[in-house]
Amino acid sequence: MHEFEVLADAVRRRLIALLATGEQSAGALTAVARAEFEISQPAVSQHLRVLRDNGFATVRADGARRVYALDAGGLAAAEAEIARLRAPLGVALAQRLDALHTEVRRGAREPRASISDTSAAIEEAS
Repeated sequence: MHEFEVLADAVRRRLIALLATGEQSAGALTAVARAEFEISQPAVSQHLRVLRDNGFATVRADGARRVYALDAGGLAAAEAEIARLRAPLGVALAQRLDALHTEVRRGAREPRASISDTSAAIEEAS
């Protein structure tokens, strides 16, 4: 599953936000998701599995409990994808700024002759 598909779901984004505050038990995550989204425990488990399988969360056993933690790998992959998508925009902007800089420097060196200035110079030469 693509990083954006993982992040597209509101339940998974909420679970990630909870995990960003620190480790959470599966029970605590389930309680919040069930209360806020009115979904079943198996549905929450499925969302947690998607997070684990796609590098957004890790899980460890703590006795009978399962404790989840945020895995920065999934978020880093999403950020890298955003940067990749932004790169062409940055190049285009850089090219426009370079062109503007060239025009500003050209204007500072010698003003371009306007059409009326050119017409007047032609009439004087005649």
